[in-house]
Amino acid sequence: MQTFSIRRPAVRSPHGLVAAQNRHAAEAGAAVLARGGNAMDAAIVTALVLSIVEPWLSGVGGGGFLIHADGKTGAIDTLDFNVRSPLGLDPANYPLTEAGSGNWFAWPAVAGERNIAGYSAICVPGAIAGFAAALERYGTISWSEALQPAIEHAERGLEIDWYAALCIAVEVAGLSRDPAISALLLDNGQPPKAGADTRRFKPMTAKARLLKRLAEAGARDFYEGEAARLIAADLEAGGSAIRTDDLARYQVAWSPALAGRYRDLDIAAIPGLSGGPSFFDAARRVEASAITRDISAAEAALIYATAIRDAYAVRLNSLGHAATPQAGCTSHVSVVDRNGTMVSLTNTLLSRFGARVALPQAGIIMNNGMMWFDPRPGQPNSMAPGVKPLANMCPLVLSRAGKPWLAIGAAGGRTIFPTLLQLISGMADSGLSLEEVFHRPRIDASTPRIKVDARAEPSVAARLASAFPVEIVEDTLYPVNFSVPSAVMRSPEGGFLGMAHPTSPWAAVVAATA
Repeated sequence: MQTFSIRRPAVRSPHGLVAAQNRHAAEAGAAVLARGGNAMDAAIVTALVLSIVEPWLSGVGGGGFLIHADGKTGAIDTLDFNVRSPLGLDPANYPLTEAGSGNWFAWPAVAGERNIAGYSAICVPGAIAGFAAALERYGTISWSEALQPAIEHAERGLEIDWYAALCIAVEVAGLSRDPAISALLLDNGQPPKAGADTRRFKPMTAKARLLKRLAEAGARDFYEGEAARLIAADLEAGGSAIRTDDLARYQVAWSPALAGRYRDLDIAAIPGLSGGPSFFDAARRVEASAITRDISAAEAALIYATAIRDAYAVRLNSLGHAATPQAGCTSHVSVVDRNGTMVSLTNTLLSRFGARVALPQAGIIMNNGMMWFDPRPGQPNSMAPGVKPLANMCPLVLSRAGKPWLAIGAAGGRTIFPTLLQLISGMADSGLSLEEVFHRPRIDASTPRIKVDARAEPSVAARLASAFPVEIVEDTLYPVNFSVPSAVMRSPEGGFLGMAHPTSPWAAVVAATA
């Protein structure tokens, strides 16, 4: 057996940085910074390109959250552009199977997985409305300019290397059930094969056409114009309850941040139906513990596991379920510009390839937002018409002395806030640098068995096993056992530095060149 050690250094720049899960998207965002754009311009361009170059994670068919922190004033604003259930939703169309709910980690199953895959799993997407609203309030570039890099990537087609081929291959059975997504991503019904050299796959013609229309007609065309009529027609033909009224009524929500502190750090999170409240719950438990700089890795792991488990007991019993215990598929973008303004943006289709449905005329892959609702009636997060579900996304901005210091977030469903807690605690409690804490082995306590990174000291699993069931796992690309974080921060030496997930082959931090 061979063991490899992967090390990814932090990237430094005085001009700004973009950290994302795909280098093409990060490069597009950094190019905006280099041309004089600000953090919001770069974040929106990066997110739009991600919907093309990594379509299994996020896209304009999904939704998300973002936090904006002004580098000069320290003022913080949050935007909720998450998905919403259709007004015509009938919860009776999602009957439960006979499987019992077991304990509070279990997920009650819906007959035929109608809340997970297919047109019945789709919620009204908010990404286009969110991206446009963010640019209008805080950006400097036009909506049309922001769309151009994504349009260019769509016209060129998806880049196929070994990693893209893997991501498509692991979901080929589900993709094969929908003709439109099969035509978009499969090669005569089979996953595309990676050759010795990276190659471009089929151009995303329909999606490029849709984005060009939105560039000309404006973002609200997605919800009220010709694009909306195409989207609604596709959805109705496929059996979705979404109609033109659902699209026309969709609005984003700006709100003050959910604010809290950890040690000397002011932390801004998304209020309400996000991972933010549970992050703060777990953070308060860790801060009240005996964790110190000198504590052993094993004792620190037990503190983290106990805090996360207790926070999840509150979350899943009082707030409602939010997706399955398996790690979800999401994209996170962290950006800082030359003025120190930061944006932390998380966008998702929920599951890998969302509902595994592409709209035939619009060409976009759709979310499976119904999965985020608790299918049991009478619960805090039960299915209901025209409402937003409880989400796991948890973008954060941390400030020191009234100025943004760190923008951070992650992809990975229920594993998101447990990862962010350990990263932030590692810096605040153990004195680790951003680079060091990103390479430190983590645990995940969002499932019935505590997952321990196989790279951790043997004492970690032994200590956790004294209190919880334990499973030792690898930090692999598939299955995804731990979330995929990215962050940018002010450097103690001046300028800025950023980190992307060390073991993710496409993740990158790209510096603005000027």
